Amino acid sequence: MARQNADALATMSAGSQAAERLAASVRRNGKVILLGMGASHAVGRAVEPLYRDLGIEAIAIPLSEQLGQPLPLKGATVIVTSQSGESAEVLRWGQEHAPKQDVFGLTLEAGSQLAQMMPSLIGAGGREHAFAATRSLTITLAQHTSVLAQLGADIGPARAMLESPAQVGLKAALAAMEQVRTIVTSGRRLQGVAEAIALGLVELSRLPCFSLEGGQLRHGPMEMLGPDVGVAMFRGNDPTAELVGRLAAATAEAGSPTVVFDASGAAPVAGAVTVALPKASGLAALFAMLPVAQRFMVEFSATRVENVGTPVRSQKVTRIE
Repeated sequence: MARQNADALATMSAGSQAAERLAASVRRNGKVILLGMGASHAVGRAVEPLYRDLGIEAIAIPLSEQLGQPLPLKGATVIVTSQSGESAEVLRWGQEHAPKQDVFGLTLEAGSQLAQMMPSLIGAGGREHAFAATRSLTITLAQHTSVLAQLGADIGPARAMLESPAQVGLKAALAAMEQVRTIVTSGRRLQGVAEAIALGLVELSRLPCFSLEGGQLRHGPMEMLGPDVGVAMFRGNDPTAELVGRLAAATAEAGSPTVVFDASGAAPVAGAVTVALPKASGLAALFAMLPVAQRFMVEFSATRVENVGTPVRSQKVTRIE
């Protein structure tokens, strides 16, 4: 985790012909399908809105879903993400189903089978070895940043956030979650971050934490709320900020300890603990929130599991379906 900002900046600065080719393909097709598993899928969810802002039709789905109930890929650019480049679904899809053109990989491992199967962007610093995704999330976002820059996005604020990360305390946020038996994460435009953090919480704390997009949380699941169900909300400086704030107020009023990771610049939500971040939107908000939310994820889990970060039923690279 300590290396991730520097590695992300190196990934963005390196540039590559692969990023240029990928962006050219996206520009030509006007449609991108983002495939991945686990945290790699969460990154796809995080960048969906950013491609859409540029007029690109962007859809992120799990690779397992594409294998079993595939979307038509004709006329689309496909981006396959796997930090190891060796996951079982990645290999089967690449070997049996990948189109002959307009298919690109994002990985941290230059020698991986994914990188050998298709033109790929390679993140700086090599493969991530720790079980729960932290650094790999940030590096993969940096790879997308290189592509988005080629498509015309302003990446200056995102780079500035990586160069000067926010120094934020988490004592109050961790204290608020001291007695919960689960944490539900939620966002609107930042739902991809929420999903990544929920996955990490499950992997590290071994509690049944999960994620619900803000609108989906409103439609029925509010019934589960109470003192033993924590809620972590993610709010940026964007048109959905008011909706996130209203939902955070509602979950706090329902008795759930509520923490808001907040880059909106708006007033704190009454009844919730605010983790105040620099005002930011889009890529900059993602880079502002990820390191702080990752620290929360690790530190919360360390209060629940003695050997935090050591899996008992899983492996870093999932080699079977």
